Amino acid sequence: MKIKSYELFQVPPRWLFLKIETDEGIVGWGEPVIEGKAATVKTAVEELMEYLVGKDPMHIEDHWNVMYRAGFYRGGPILMSAIAGIDQALWDIKGKYYNAPVYQLIGGKARDTMKVYSWIGGDRPADVGSAAKEMVAKGFKAVKMNATEELQYVDSYDKIDLAIARIEAVREAVGPAVGIGIDFHGRVHKPMAKILAKALEPYRPMFIEEPVLPENNEALREIANHVSIPIATGERMFSKWQFKTLLKEGYVDIIQPDLSHAGGITECKKIFSMAEAFDVAVAPHCPLGPIALAACLQVDATCHNAFIQEQSLGIHYNQGSDLLDYLVDQTVFAYHEGYVNIPDGPGLGIEVNEAHVRKMAAIGHNWKNPLWRHSDGSIAEW
Repeated sequence: MKIKSYELFQVPPRWLFLKIETDEGIVGWGEPVIEGKAATVKTAVEELMEYLVGKDPMHIEDHWNVMYRAGFYRGGPILMSAIAGIDQALWDIKGKYYNAPVYQLIGGKARDTMKVYSWIGGDRPADVGSAAKEMVAKGFKAVKMNATEELQYVDSYDKIDLAIARIEAVREAVGPAVGIGIDFHGRVHKPMAKILAKALEPYRPMFIEEPVLPENNEALREIANHVSIPIATGERMFSKWQFKTLLKEGYVDIIQPDLSHAGGITECKKIFSMAEAFDVAVAPHCPLGPIALAACLQVDATCHNAFIQEQSLGIHYNQGSDLLDYLVDQTVFAYHEGYVNIPDGPGLGIEVNEAHVRKMAAIGHNWKNPLWRHSDGSIAEW
């Protein structure tokens, strides 16, 4: 079997899909994208596919190493996201060839279902109490929200008070048993992160996410020694080599690699296993489309330390198109009491609605994340 051709589809709301076709008619789908840089990743995929066309798609580990190691300049969000989507598509082909879900090819299931959480509150969190209550009514056992709007390196305590009031409203709305993930989103610099994290302790969050930017991960030491809340990070880390340092330093409790950013199924399976050796949990990042979510669930199924999965149904970014719109069988992601079954169809376990993909690719998108500024005119972290 040889890779015959490929196509890329830039589809709303902000996704990029890859279709790889073989000379035996087997097709694989992947989702190589960086939010806000879809066109750039598209070009990287085209460059990498120059090597792969004509090759046997079954040699996934070798192809991964060629894509990563054959380039003198390696890593980073663009190249690793391009590799990730190609890797997903190759695993989809391999699973379809053997008529088995990917999880069967990478060790078999460690679980039958996966806990999922739902986003509430938007970029600038508002009405979070009522939104949280609505999600719990739908059966979710956990929600996630942004902690704050923009914050300066050192900012006023009234912004901390407003953040705490919102989180208090969520805890009052959902009760003590529902998990609350609180995403600092890299918006909070170390001086204010310590203050906010400490003030959050009485509300018993499930975790605080990216309390500082990943380039400042050394600051996690001080925050971890300051509070007892589990610390999560990793959505902007792209390889086992980056996670190696984070895990060795011992100041993270939950890692959040993204299977469309961190090298795909091949690399993330290894990252998850590395974390298990450090007694660290995994909550994969995935505010993306159905192909990315399917890839996440295939790996989640095989990893004992994967404890909850992000998913984008109804997220504030999904304007005009949502998670299920691109699937033939939308019930594959039917959530029940806060859990989703592991897709057990061949490959990634989903059937992409190609006609709808082509229709929406004709519309396309040029999504960019918001540009925020502080009152003094300086750039704020979004």
